[in-house]
Amino acid sequence: MENAHASGRQRLNLTLPGPLVEEAKALGLNLSRACESGLEAAVAAERARRWQAENHAFFDWYNAKVEADGLVLAEYRQF
Repeated sequence: MENAHASGRQRLNLTLPGPLVEEAKALGLNLSRACESGLEAAVAAERARRWQAENHAFFDWYNAKVEADGLVLAEYRQF
């Protein structure tokens, strides 16, 4: 990859709201790290959303089973 660094980081051009960028700079924030943190959070949230969507049928089945039959080994619960 032409614009990939040896560390695996990639140089990108982003368009962000000017006032937000100015405030972040005034607060001494590292824009690259802040964008990276936000992107990591967005990727994690989308992975979780997709996993839940892919497994929705199982959740429905399991919840119905627990409602009908109770929890497995419920008699051994200590709480």
